[in-house]
Parts: sequence; C-alpha cells; structure tokens
Amino acid sequence: MDEKKLPSKEENYSDWYNQLVLRAELADYAPVRGCMVVRPYGWALWENIQKTLDRRFKETGHVNAAFPLFIPMSFLEKEKAHVEGFSPELAVVTHGGGTKLEEPLVVRPTSETIIGTMYAKWIQSYRDLPVLINQWCNVVRWEMRTRLFLRTLEFYWQEGHTAHATAKEAEEETLRMLNIYTDFAVNEAAVPVIPGKKSESEKFAGAVHSYTIEAMMGDTRALQSGTSHNLGQNFAKAFDMKYLDESNQLEYCWTTSWGLSTRFIGAIIMTHGDNQGLVLPPNLAPIQIVIVPIFRKDEEKTAVMEAVAKVEKMLTGLRVKVDDRMELTPGFKFNDWELRGVPLRIEIGPKDIQKNSVALARRDIPGREGKSFVPQEGLSKTVKTLLAEIQQNLLIKATCFRDEHIFEPNDYEEFKSVIADNGWAYAWWSPNIENETRIKEDTKATIRCYPIQDSEGEGTCIYSGEKTKQRAYFARAY
Repeated sequence: MDEKKLPSKEENYSDWYNQLVLRAELADYAPVRGCMVVRPYGWALWENIQKTLDRRFKETGHVNAAFPLFIPMSFLEKEKAHVEGFSPELAVVTHGGGTKLEEPLVVRPTSETIIGTMYAKWIQSYRDLPVLINQWCNVVRWEMRTRLFLRTLEFYWQEGHTAHATAKEAEEETLRMLNIYTDFAVNEAAVPVIPGKKSESEKFAGAVHSYTIEAMMGDTRALQSGTSHNLGQNFAKAFDMKYLDESNQLEYCWTTSWGLSTRFIGAIIMTHGDNQGLVLPPNLAPIQIVIVPIFRKDEEKTAVMEAVAKVEKMLTGLRVKVDDRMELTPGFKFNDWELRGVPLRIEIGPKDIQKNSVALARRDIPGREGKSFVPQEGLSKTVKTLLAEIQQNLLIKATCFRDEHIFEPNDYEEFKSVIADNGWAYAWWSPNIENETRIKEDTKATIRCYPIQDSEGEGTCIYSGEKTKQRAYFARAY
C-alpha cells in the first residue's frame, strides 16, 4: 500500500475519489481506454451486492437466465426511440472470423430487443404470463468521459425484464422493483435514496415512463443509482409479443425492465468515504472485522496469536480477516484497513490477554471516540451489536448530510443560488421540456426525479410561474 496520504475531499473531490478507488484496490484502469479491471476486493463488494439483490429478486418470483452479448443491428432499429437514444453509445461488430458480417452486430448496451425477440417466441397464452426474468451480465456503452465505477465503456449489472397481461400489472411490477432497490440502498448500503419518477427528457429510451432512486454524494452531486422502467407495449409491438387472453383474443404484452450496476459501488464510496479512505457498511463489506495482533517481543508472539485464533473462532459466521503480516507495524496495518473501509478493527496485545479483553476500533467514528475495550466473554454478541450500530450510524449520518443540503427556493434567482452553492433544489415545477433545457443551460442542473412520496398541495412553478401540483428535485449530477 502507498503510504502517501490521500488527497482531501475538500481540496479535490475528484482526485480523492480516483485515488481512493486505486489505492483501496477496488479497481484499476484497463489497457482499453474507458474500461476498468475490477480487482478482487472490489469484486467481493459487488458479489455481496449481488447476493442481497438476488435474494430479493427471487423472493418476489423472479428467476435468472442468460442472453447473448451480441444483438443484430436490425433488432435495435425496430424500436425507434430506443435506437435513437442509444445510437451514440453503440459498439458495433462488422467482421468476424476474418470476414465481413452480413449484418452488423451490436455489443449489448441493454437487452430489451434480444429478450423481446425471445419472449415473442415463448409467450403464446395468458397462461404463460407473467414472465419474470433477470440476468447478471456486462454491457457496453461507448462513453466519451469515463470514471471508474461511475461511467465506463463496459460495466457489470443486473437487468430484469418482465412481461405481463395488463398495464396495471406492469406498473405494479415497475414500482415493486423500485421499492426493492430503495430497500436495498437504505438497509444494506446505508445510502438514503429518494425514489421518484423521471421527467420526459430524462426517461429511458423507449419507455413510457421511468422511475429512479437518486442519491446525494459527498460533494452534494446526485447519482442515479438504479432505475425501473414501464415500457408499456412499445417493445411488445416492435417485436410482435402477443398472447391469447381468456376470451381467445390476441393482445400485446405489457413489459418492464429494471437495472442496478457496479455504479452503485461508486455510490457507496462517495456517500460514506472520508479523508482516511473507504467507510464500508457492515452489511456489504467484504471484510467486516479485521483482527490485528500486537506484540514487540518474540516471546509475546505465541500467546498473542493463540488469543487471536481464539477470538477468530468466536466470530464464526462473520467475515473476519486476521492480519498476520509480520513485516508490517501495527500502525501501518491500522492505516491500511482504514483505507479499505473495514467497519471494525479488533486489536489484541499482551495487556489485553492479561485482562481477557480486546480493543475495538470503529471505522465510522475516527480516533479515540470510536475506540473501546470489552471482555472477550460474549464477544460475538458485542461485535454483532456494534456492527448493527455502525450500519445504522452510517445511514443516519448520510441522511443528515443529504437533508442539510436540500433547499426549497422561493424564486428562480434563489434556485440558481442553491445550485451554484452545490445544493439540491426541491421546487414546484410545471413540466415543460423547453424550460427544463433552459434550466440545464443556465445552471447545469437537471431534474433528478418527481418524488414518489410527495406531499399534496399546489404552488407556483419555480421557472414559469404557472400553478402546479407537482414538485421536483433539481441537482447537478454524475
């Protein structure tokens, strides 16, 4: 590990983020511009995200499958808005096996078209519905400006695709999956997201409407952290996805798609990280507890390592790492594991053995305030309680930070000041794509969402002055 200190968040947030991803060994730059290599520590974090989401998906009746990486160009061209929305980002294969292909193949940017083709083949009757399939895969979008985890040419995600008999069922599914993402973000990642509906200009290409979970990062910028789309019958009509209903009438299916990607690792980093490094939520951390043995003399080593082994055994069932690197000082190890964001550190030295105790250091509370000495007896229960407290504390801190940076401006001048001061504006809004574009040109802020849980009432649009019953969150975003 590089002993040089991280750049501070306050001085250069972008550099802090980039250096942290590299030095905590979450990911590295690949030889291909805009691509990344996810290193084992970063992949372990992604695996934990996968596990908790996959469990939620299966509990709601979804099953996993796999679909091809290559999609015929003609498939994307069947849905006009879809191909227009993705055309600038497509990677296209024109040759294979040394010869020119009869039809170019797109490296999937998303899989609605290939899956729509297969669903049209599989669905015949209302008895075949609903179809609830998810896949874990990689996709490629030819981004011009890239940043590790947040925006890369190739990234990893899950994409769910479902088909239903009615519009009502499709909308229920779309919101069900949004709620799953919200539950995951809040209760597993301790990221307090705002679930809401996207504006017309911000919705997914080819969707009737899109929903999102929006999170505030440590620099107050917004990050779209997961999306759920009601596709209506757009893709069903494009791919002739029909079924015979109970009256023996042919009807088009109603479809949805939803996804959350490795971008969420960036959300965790930027929501909780500090100037010492990562701060990982215990529920997702690859290593929940690191045990650091401390001794100065060789004659102390045997007793300390025996105590370490005893404590490790007490903590069976938790994700524990014993740092037995003998060539490094305890202080170096402390800094190393703080950089990597391990939620809890256990220190065991000769004095701790004499007292039959251990020293605990919380990652979420730096310095002496986060340190305590506890008996070895009942340590498993103590540690589990403490991990739950850390998890909850991270959510509380992130929620307070978010709420302190959301403002309700009274007029457009105040709105511009809020955005200029790196805040979010929660304002009355009369939907208008042209006005939305002007605001983006003025302030670089976009509508993040119309919140699902919005209070009733009526107000004056922050831009047009028209009466409206809708409010929106505006912010600069990644």
